[in-house]
Amino acid sequence: MTDTTTYRTLEVPGATIAYDVRGPLPTADGRPPLVLIGQPMDATGFGTLASHFTDRTVVTYDPRGIGRSTRDDGRTHHDPAVQAQDLHALVTGLDAGPVDLFGSSGGAVTALAWVTAYPQDVRTLVAHEPPILAVLPDADEARAASARVDAAYQAHGWGTGMAAFIALTSWQGPFPADFLTELPDPARFGLPPQDDGTRNDPLLSGASDPVTAYVPDVEALRAVPTSVVLAAGIESEGVITWRTTHALADLLGTQVAVFPSNHGGFLGDEYGMPGQPEAFAARLREVLAEG
Repeated sequence: MTDTTTYRTLEVPGATIAYDVRGPLPTADGRPPLVLIGQPMDATGFGTLASHFTDRTVVTYDPRGIGRSTRDDGRTHHDPAVQAQDLHALVTGLDAGPVDLFGSSGGAVTALAWVTAYPQDVRTLVAHEPPILAVLPDADEARAASARVDAAYQAHGWGTGMAAFIALTSWQGPFPADFLTELPDPARFGLPPQDDGTRNDPLLSGASDPVTAYVPDVEALRAVPTSVVLAAGIESEGVITWRTTHALADLLGTQVAVFPSNHGGFLGDEYGMPGQPEAFAARLREVLAEG
């Protein structure tokens, strides 16, 4: 397949969605396009993973209000249900469905909302480590800890907020009731203690609260024709997104597909924290073929 990438935009209610298509549409071999989505990460983070699928047409996008996608709906929160509508419009506009879908982190939450609302759009969904706090047995403690991360950012700035976030996402097992009532020192993680005054980080500002607060419709997900595969990285074992993935899989009555590496195992050098993208892509191929 010719390795061509085209940049496109789509007007939807309240936003202009930017997206990229790698390869031809209609697809050359009749296989559905592979859509890769993240949140709050934009399409930038999928460059390496997409490079391992040059035999397929790959679609990536920036969620509304992130990266190249703009919004004029007067809102700042990133709502999985709204993003699901955007993706439905995108795939409908491309006349490319049903697609295969890989969703990472908050993108996995949006993916679950998408197949719940528009199951005809997606053939196979691989939802990698969706941070859905409501499915945890210690959901109340997890919500309180997450709120303390946001509060740390608002009170002290990015370094302290990110240190709290790292502590949250690396904690093994259930959260004690007093978790993060004492904040970690940013220097412990090599982060700056100074407050630069900004409060618009999409991860820490509270803008993504609807993502972690999303409550899946388990009965609807059980009934959809889409093959829904929950996935988690082996190095994530015991941490919050591993636990949310397994808890949701238990509710759906399915098994978790174990992937190489960690929460960002598909990454190359996009953010200076590479995972194992070649092995990750090979595993994704296996799971999509099984689906």
